[in-house]
Amino acid sequence: MLDQTKPVGLSDNLEQVLEDFVDVRTFSEKLCEPLKPEDYNLQAIAETSPAKWHLAHTSWFFETFILKKFLPDYTCFNSQFEYLFNSYYNAIGEQYPRPQRGLLSKPDVKVVYRYRQFITEQIKQLVSDLVEANSNNLNDVLSLLRLGINHEQQHQELLLTDIKYNLFQNPLHPAYRDSEDSLPQYSPKEPSLESIKWITFDEKLVSIGVNQTDAPISQSDFVYDNETPRHKFYRHSFEVANRLITNGEYLEFIEHGGYSDPQYWLSDGWDAVRNHQWQAPLYWFKKDGNWFIYTLNGVQPLPLNQPLSHVSYYEADAFARWSGARLLTEQEWESIAISNTPETAMNNFVEDNVLHPVPAADNEQLQQLFGDVWEWTSSSYSAYPGFKPAAGAVGEYNGKFMCNQYVLRGGSCVTSRSHIRKTYRNFFYPDARWQFSGIRLARDH
Repeated sequence: MLDQTKPVGLSDNLEQVLEDFVDVRTFSEKLCEPLKPEDYNLQAIAETSPAKWHLAHTSWFFETFILKKFLPDYTCFNSQFEYLFNSYYNAIGEQYPRPQRGLLSKPDVKVVYRYRQFITEQIKQLVSDLVEANSNNLNDVLSLLRLGINHEQQHQELLLTDIKYNLFQNPLHPAYRDSEDSLPQYSPKEPSLESIKWITFDEKLVSIGVNQTDAPISQSDFVYDNETPRHKFYRHSFEVANRLITNGEYLEFIEHGGYSDPQYWLSDGWDAVRNHQWQAPLYWFKKDGNWFIYTLNGVQPLPLNQPLSHVSYYEADAFARWSGARLLTEQEWESIAISNTPETAMNNFVEDNVLHPVPAADNEQLQQLFGDVWEWTSSSYSAYPGFKPAAGAVGEYNGKFMCNQYVLRGGSCVTSRSHIRKTYRNFFYPDARWQFSGIRLARDH
């Protein structure tokens, strides 16, 4: 909270933005508390980044898009950081090669934390100065500040998924955190959940997406540009599974030869299976004839009732074909989400501190629509009708990636509750598996 002597004109909304800013900066560092110094620089593949880089890049974002723009006499913490921690913003300048981020032994972790503290204090001081001066720039700063908060929340999720992948490469399979925080151990012989119940949705003209507000102040007002504009979609009748696919159900696909039968796979998917020698989802492995799964809390026997996670779009699509079903389109998914979503649909997020999907309840209601795992849709990631990216370098945030990727919906067990919403569009390449991505089935009615 701001000091009670805050200048006249500092609104409650502004106070909330600054409180959210400090909270999100603090939470990023809290997520790194279990790490040892040796863990901060791990990078197993180009798609993952070291924890230290995430901490620095999120600070770079606030520095680049706010401090450098609105403080004429701003002095950088370190001018070389503009190159080292730029992710993909070509309008800003050159970027250090992504696959080599793990080679950045310098700056060390202590310097990165000092950098974070410096940026946090500079942002707080800038906002205070703008309020005191009754500056016309205040709304622009607040809008960018809210973007930066949501950007850092995205990197908090990436921080955990990247740490998980990087630690998994160690044959010792070290846990991210101590055993007292670990998940309960499930028996691999536990009974399966009741069969999926199918919920029918009639054909209907629906509206999806949202119209962008000029300067979102509250977290609930914020949307990314790729969620805009609001537009109509004609939905045919269909049925949707009341819950996510479980590990046990996917194990049946494996045991029936799903990874060795090309009839279920897209051509590119079958190539991926052969080239990567996939035989099971990421983090599954067999030992002494039994299946185990690696989690952020360590290794445990494969829990059959837990939602399946860490599968690619190709695997999701193949499983759906094998099941005689299909994946939802993102338009269908959003139309479900906006139609009186029951409380059971809001499930397990990073604030719950489980950091792994949890089983659904045994009932016929729509469940697990938000949280637990991102749900692959069959929709290619592309612009909505009438989409216009933001001007300048910020416009590179989403628009430039609208090619060759698929949309996922709903958030996961490492997503913040305040970050996800019904219109949120995540997107990944179809072979990506290191995210908490899973499957919900649909079928034509």
